[in-house]
Amino acid sequence: MPRAWTLKSRPKGMPTADNFALVDQPSATLEDNQIRVANRFLSVDPYMRGRMNDVKSYVPPFALGEPMQGGAIGEVIESRAADVPVGTKVQHMMGWRDEAVLSASQAQKLPSMDVPDEAFLGQFGMPGMTAYFGLLDVAEAKAGETVFVSAAAGAVGSTVVQIAKAKGMTVIGSAGGADKCDWVKSLGADDVIDYKAGDVVQALAKAAPDGIDVYFDNVGGDHLDAALLACRMHARFAICGMIDIYNEGQPQALKYLAKVIGARVTIKGFLVGDHMARVADFYADMGQWLKDGTLKREETIFDGLEKAPDAFLGLFTGANKGKMLVRV
Repeated sequence: MPRAWTLKSRPKGMPTADNFALVDQPSATLEDNQIRVANRFLSVDPYMRGRMNDVKSYVPPFALGEPMQGGAIGEVIESRAADVPVGTKVQHMMGWRDEAVLSASQAQKLPSMDVPDEAFLGQFGMPGMTAYFGLLDVAEAKAGETVFVSAAAGAVGSTVVQIAKAKGMTVIGSAGGADKCDWVKSLGADDVIDYKAGDVVQALAKAAPDGIDVYFDNVGGDHLDAALLACRMHARFAICGMIDIYNEGQPQALKYLAKVIGARVTIKGFLVGDHMARVADFYADMGQWLKDGTLKREETIFDGLEKAPDAFLGLFTGANKGKMLVRV
């Protein structure tokens, strides 16, 4: 019988295992234009924490007792849609379960690229697109500029580092611990700040004595403060995420917010879905960098559907290098 993770109760602060329940689901009969997908890989992402709160946001909250949702890669094992036959590998948003029944229109066939299937949940999927569009479209980063990237060892940040270097920029990354900092350095970063080793504001001031032109924010908190203090005239900030407050919900310090005025800083939040009209450009550039050997990627994989909550919680303790995935 198919199984799915549900939200048993809404967490207060950091979620715990008690907030989740793995339940049996009846195996649904297919209707016309539906497919049955055996999920192979599931994505867990920081934004999912916000969906566990019963508040209005850009995506609706998870319903208590109902299967949760998230990115997934799987293989069609039954089909009543002529253009998505059995054996087709697809990506969809009915993760947190081992089997998904959905309309064929809700699934996307995997592009033909020389990467493993799971890469389409990371560098060649939503996180990679977030990095690409956030850096190049939202922040309008250009060759010769200096870019600061927080959470540079994560799925999005590590791709930002590599795209920025491919485009001729100077890159300063931030990561937690020597091992992650070494990895970010191996991706091409010109300098890496270990945020666990000391004050981020002072470290960025030392790493970028002439300031930064672009900040790609995945963290908020002291990283955002550091970027504000270090920003040059007409700096651009692409605000992708603020994992620093996802569990505690405390407001940002923003001690140096007044810099926005004098330096004419542009701070812009974005969602990857805003930029899907340019997805062909993303695949063209990423495909070329793949052929050139420019891109490196890494996944942290938890094995078994039972491990999905552990993988999710690991996002908030720095357990992942690159993309965090669950192999079903």
